[in-house]
Amino acid sequence: MKPGLSRLLLLLLATAFVVCTALVPAAQVRKAGPPGSVRLYVFDCGQLDIPDISPYQLTRAEIATNLMSVPCFLVAHPRGTLMWDVGAVPDRLIPPGGTGTLRTYGTSRRKLEAQLNQVGYAPADITYLSFSHFHWDHVGNANLFARSTWLVRQAERDVMFAEPPSVRTEPQNFSALENSKTTIITTPDYDVFGDRRVVIKAAPGHSPGHQVLFLDLAKTGPVVLSGDLYHYPEERTLKKVPTTEFNREQSAASRAAIEAFLARVHAQLWIQHDFNAVAKLNKAPAYYE
Repeated sequence: MKPGLSRLLLLLLATAFVVCTALVPAAQVRKAGPPGSVRLYVFDCGQLDIPDISPYQLTRAEIATNLMSVPCFLVAHPRGTLMWDVGAVPDRLIPPGGTGTLRTYGTSRRKLEAQLNQVGYAPADITYLSFSHFHWDHVGNANLFARSTWLVRQAERDVMFAEPPSVRTEPQNFSALENSKTTIITTPDYDVFGDRRVVIKAAPGHSPGHQVLFLDLAKTGPVVLSGDLYHYPEERTLKKVPTTEFNREQSAASRAAIEAFLARVHAQLWIQHDFNAVAKLNKAPAYYE
């Protein structure tokens, strides 16, 4: 075969391959239907190996471990879905089969989007996005959910897009939210789905607009996801308030208010950074209901 014809044939074959490949649909996520009652999925979004615990006013002898868990949460409700806190290390920094790292002490081996896919959801399916607060270890995958409605308090949004940026966050990981559909929360309690089953509660102090999430689960019972109301469980038992809070007096007042609420409704408090406690939680695809 003449060289010119060979090159032409190879070009035609390559073109045909591209066309045929384009016609093959990408793997589809098996879509989850609306649940009959509220479900809570817990995803493994890595850990923090805290190098210095002195800001927490604790000693190594007083804590079980210096490690902090980094869970992400999906709330599936008959009326929609809510992502609550989305990790430290963005999916884009996690190599296949390897470990992604951010700020040297934040690590994750599992991509959040893949874990969502496993339970029948894609980021585009998520109705609402909200964070306990804006710090880097809670907003890592925020840009995945730029098409969701962002539920945020004005003080928190303001600090997220302030210039110069806060040293406590990574603006590139949530930059897409600046143009997202946004609902500004103006009340202490925000009833996400209108039936009091999923309620965002103000708990300022750790950050200007810090908040916690209350869930009324039919079988598990009432649960509050702490955000960073506490980091180590020993902060709660020893009544230690970190020196790095945005406003320590507000933090103390928020802790007192949430503790009173827990007692009143007989709710569990899940401390999101409690490494040993979170390790015992059922992870997706299992769920709490």
